[in-house]
Amino acid sequence: MNTIKTAALFAAAMCGTIVFADWAGNQRYAAANGNVKPGAVVFYGDSITDAWPGRRSAFFNTNGFVGRGISGQTTAEMLCRFRQDVINLKPETVVILAGINDMAENRGPISHEAVMNNIISMCELAKANGIGVRLCSVTPSDGFPWRKEIKDVSKRIVRLNGLIKEYAENNGIPYVDYYSALANENGGMGKYSGDGVHPNDAGYAVMESIVIKTL
Repeated sequence: MNTIKTAALFAAAMCGTIVFADWAGNQRYAAANGNVKPGAVVFYGDSITDAWPGRRSAFFNTNGFVGRGISGQTTAEMLCRFRQDVINLKPETVVILAGINDMAENRGPISHEAVMNNIISMCELAKANGIGVRLCSVTPSDGFPWRKEIKDVSKRIVRLNGLIKEYAENNGIPYVDYYSALANENGGMGKYSGDGVHPNDAGYAVMESIVIKTL
């Protein structure tokens, strides 16, 4: 690599402008977004939302729902792609399920307040564009298989859900409480999950019965 090119790359890196990957997953749905008709309901989230349409296709196909989840994403990444994958689709409603990967510190430590700020920003963007919001509780977990060093997982989730519920109630947003229906006595998902984090078919069936009542 020549000296000029090396210097340019160094300068870009120092300014935070160099990008080695599609950090926020903006390309994941870029092509598919062109096929979405206005007025749909968009389910927006991380791996739990990502896997949902594939595992429970009848729920999405019958109702004309659109899935826009990306595995592993935190609320910061979701906020970054919100305009492309939600606002530009001109949906009637967005169902936001976010925060589990922040609790797992997938992108490093983050406070509950910072997570809520990202969620609030998504809600405000939706409302500013005439999109209805359904704000979901984080689903239960008592431990992350990929981040076993994270302690008090269930307590962290309960605290975040308290903040989400409070914001929803104070702002007239329907709160979709998956947690109460899925959590066992230890704050995990028990029979509703195979790995302790992601719902199985029975878990998704419970979630569907809850969220459909709000739409």
